[in-house]
Amino acid sequence: MARSKVSVIGAGNVGATCAHWLASREIADVVLIDVIEGAAKGKALDLFEAAPVMKFDVNIKGGGPNDYDLTADSDVVVITAGVPRKKDPVTGQFPSRDDLVKTNQKIVGEVTREVAKRSPNSILIIVSNPLDAMCHVALNESGFPSHRVIGQAGALDTARYKAFLAMELGVSVRDIHGIVLGGHGDEMVPLPRHTSVAGIPVRELIAEDRLQSIIERTRKGGGEIVGLIGVSAWYAPSAGTVEMVEAIIRDQKRIIPSAVLLKGEYGYDGLYIGVPAMLGKGGVEKVIEMQLNDEEKAMLGVSAKAVQSVVGVLGY
Repeated sequence: MARSKVSVIGAGNVGATCAHWLASREIADVVLIDVIEGAAKGKALDLFEAAPVMKFDVNIKGGGPNDYDLTADSDVVVITAGVPRKKDPVTGQFPSRDDLVKTNQKIVGEVTREVAKRSPNSILIIVSNPLDAMCHVALNESGFPSHRVIGQAGALDTARYKAFLAMELGVSVRDIHGIVLGGHGDEMVPLPRHTSVAGIPVRELIAEDRLQSIIERTRKGGGEIVGLIGVSAWYAPSAGTVEMVEAIIRDQKRIIPSAVLLKGEYGYDGLYIGVPAMLGKGGVEKVIEMQLNDEEKAMLGVSAKAVQSVVGVLGY
């Protein structure tokens, strides 16, 4: 039986860390591609040289912008390519939202066309920012059905939410259960009503003001990292991505909050929004429609409006 194959496009911090964890967990053979000649080749070689020590047994290859043939027949393609959120070293300002969207639309569009041509049956996981808008780019440029174009958002946001709760309560992260809906950004929708610690409702363990502070920190989680180190995070985004890849490659039927194209669920149609989705070998195999109260519906509405405004920049 042939081994599974995952290609990661973009060998920056997020892409290289995805390749690292995919290999170390022996989820699939890995191909790493980057626009900078030598970057992916060097990182792939370095990672493979760790295999004898760490005892993972997978094939790892790296290539430059003219080596997309290495990605042929991938089962999953992870797209991290694009310009990250980064302060201008002179002005200290971030690029405007519209500039970031248009720049990454061009990059993600080109990458998507290259990989879709060589792996027409693959599942695409989009990590590039602005995440929800880039899912629309990949969907349009690949021509794939929407269940095979998925955005990594909720897996990361939920991980941050759980991590902050574990820090606050001084308990194991393994006992925190919760979920975050909505767009990837400041308008995400954490659901404390559906959050528990080993089955105990979180509101029985934490004061409301502290809980709301944690929710706000979750919403600003990406910006907090950028403020500390000047560039976007990579460990947690990569971990969330690899969780999704593993669910698909191993047909685990995991329920992971993911950016999926809604078709009437939650009252939205034709828009990528983070919702609980069953991930398996077919990609998004089912969208789980939760019963939201009026407050949660209103928050999701704000999030959806924010996503729509960014998608509008694309010109589709």
